[in-house]
Formats: sequence, structure tokens, C-alpha cells
Amino acid sequence: MFTTTGAAERPRSGDERRDVNAAAVLRTVLDHGPLARSRVAALTGLSPAAVSRQVVDLSRLGLLRERPELAGGGAGTVGRPQLPVDVDPDRLAVAGLHIGLPFTTFAFLDLRGNVLYRQELSNRGRTGQAVLRPLLARLPRLLAAAPDGRTVVGLGAVTGGAVDRDRGLVVRHDPLDWLDLPLGELLGRASGLPVQVDNHARALAQAEILFGHPAARRSMVHLFVGHVVDAALAVAGTVHVGPASPTGDVAHLPVPDSDALCHCGRTGCLAVAASDTTLFEAAAAEGITERPDRAAFTAAVLAGDPRADKLVRHRAELVGRALALLADVVNPDLLVLTETFALLDGAYLDVVRTEFALRSHLRRDADLLIAQQRGADVLAVAAGAAALGALYARPIRALTRG
Repeated sequence: MFTTTGAAERPRSGDERRDVNAAAVLRTVLDHGPLARSRVAALTGLSPAAVSRQVVDLSRLGLLRERPELAGGGAGTVGRPQLPVDVDPDRLAVAGLHIGLPFTTFAFLDLRGNVLYRQELSNRGRTGQAVLRPLLARLPRLLAAAPDGRTVVGLGAVTGGAVDRDRGLVVRHDPLDWLDLPLGELLGRASGLPVQVDNHARALAQAEILFGHPAARRSMVHLFVGHVVDAALAVAGTVHVGPASPTGDVAHLPVPDSDALCHCGRTGCLAVAASDTTLFEAAAAEGITERPDRAAFTAAVLAGDPRADKLVRHRAELVGRALALLADVVNPDLLVLTETFALLDGAYLDVVRTEFALRSHLRRDADLLIAQQRGADVLAVAAGAAALGALYARPIRALTRG
């Protein structure tokens, strides 16, 4: 059940109360719908009249719809049957951009976080501002192609590194050579949409809270392993954002038994030991691939190349050790891992779990560790979740701002 917090901290204006109540109704219908207004009232603690007002407003905005085909009735029914309400998946969409090192993912998502359309755009080895110039020029055409005539109500933009989501600023992204980049402002001018910028690990944690495992709403740690390695923490359904914008930096978390040399001068830092860059360079050095390349290495893994399998299993062990450290410090209800090969083959996730169980001093059940369930859509979901999180938190404000 969705609950609001902080109501006693300061008086709320009428508009704020309206938005908080609307968010409670919308999240309850997302979680439990389709369901009758009386059930929404019971789950939220709002009066039936307040729920009806919110349903009218949210339906007018395209967020909810009535489901008359599901109404009860028939012989023995007393009174007028209530029309169940549900999240409307057909009228609105959000757009998303995940900006990574090798490519940018553009996507449209519906209100339940389902990917309607996804396209990968090669960055062609560009870094710095050169990554953005063609993307900004192309963005209006991409947005104009929303499927089924849907109205696009927001744009999410996520990437790795330190991101100040309140200011829409990428504070630091070393592989892309970004420093204090005003990403939200640039995308807002190009798109004409409200833009939500966030770190991709935090965005995926938000997606898990909205659409994923129920334990995520109690407490969770999410670890993203790619060309950058990021983590996010959520407690009581809220993704943590620390002072100066980072959730925390796991890049230099020491990984036991790793001798990989980090640019900081130490060995065994997680960001170097477990990164895609390190993995693909190792594959090229061992002759598995001609050059460091994701597609070629993935093909070798799928073809059963024992050398490729050994490299992936070694990384899985390193990730398991890192997750054991994180779990021992935070002791969450849920650990979620986003890593290419754990998603590709459950056997590699088993390696992570085995190492996690071996290294964790708390000896937590390895079943608390799961791989995120979006598969190839994971980067698209991360991007769209930044916009959807803002929409579900303040639906009235998000759709009626001037």
C-alpha cells in the first residue's frame, strides 16, 4: 500500500494536499487495480468523496479509466454496482533517454512501465559535448513518433556517475568526459517537455519500487554493473539521494582478491575490477575477440567459448563479493543486480549468489538477491522510470504545470 510521509512536518496548501491525495489514489490503483472506489478509500484512508474527486481529476488527465466490463452485478446484487477503475495504459506515454558510453537508448513507456518502443543510437565513440549534438538535433523527430497517437507528458534522461537530479545536472561522468553538464536544460530546450534527470541506478531502483518486487518498498540496494558501476539505496519506498546529489560512490569499494589497478592508484576497486571496459579488454587480450567489443564477446559467451565463460564467471564472483559487503553494511530486504550476463543466463546469477552467500558475514539467504526482470529493456525502463517516478509522486502538478 502506498503511504505518504512527512505530513506533520509543515502545513500543506490546498494544492499540495490535492496532489498528495491524487498520488495516493494513483499508486493504490497501480498496485491493486482494477478496483472499486470504495476499496481505494479503504486502502488509502481517504473518504469516499475524496477518492471520487481524485478519480475524476486523474481520469480527466488521462491517468485513470473506468472498467465497466468488470463491474459486479447480476442476480442477488444489492445496490448499484461500482465501476472499477484502473491505470489507463493507452492515452499517455513518457519518453526516455539512457545515455551510455557505447550507445544511447531512446524509448517510449506506458504508465505501467511497459516499453512501447525502443531504439539504440550509436554514439560512434564520441564523448563530451559531441555525444549530445546529434542527439539534440534528432530528439524532436524521435518524440514526434509516439506510438498510437499517445500524448507524451515527460522525458526522463539517465546516465551513470554523479547526477544532481534537482538541478538536472550531470556532476561527473568520467567515461563520457562530462563535468557539470546541464543535461536537463539542454534536453528541455530541444524537446519542449518537462525533463527529469537522474542516475541510472537510482532510476532502476525507482522502477523496482513502482513496478517490481514487493520487498523493494521496504528496503533495497540496487547495483548496476556496466561501463560504470553504480549503486542505489531505497528505504520505505523512497530512493535515497545524498548531499551534493550522489547516493554514494561504490566505484572504489574494495573487492577482495582483485588485483586490477584503478586510476586512483589502488588495486581491487570495484569500478575497475568489474566494469564492462575491463571485461571486454580482457577478452581482446586473450584473443577471444579481435578488439574490446560487447557484441562479439556476448556472441562468444553464447557460443559456449570456455575462455569467455571463465571471464564472466570471474566477474560474477567479484560482483558477489561486492554485494556481500553492501548487504552486510545496509542489511536490506532486497538486493537487485543489473548486469548483462546474469540477465543472459541464470547460471551466472547463481555464481553471484554462491559467492554472496560465502562472503556475507550476516549469512543472509541468497534468495534476497535477484536480477532485475526487464531483460533487454532495462536501459529503456531506467530512462522512462525517471519521468514516471515524478509523475506518480505529483500527478496533478506534473500534468498541469504551465
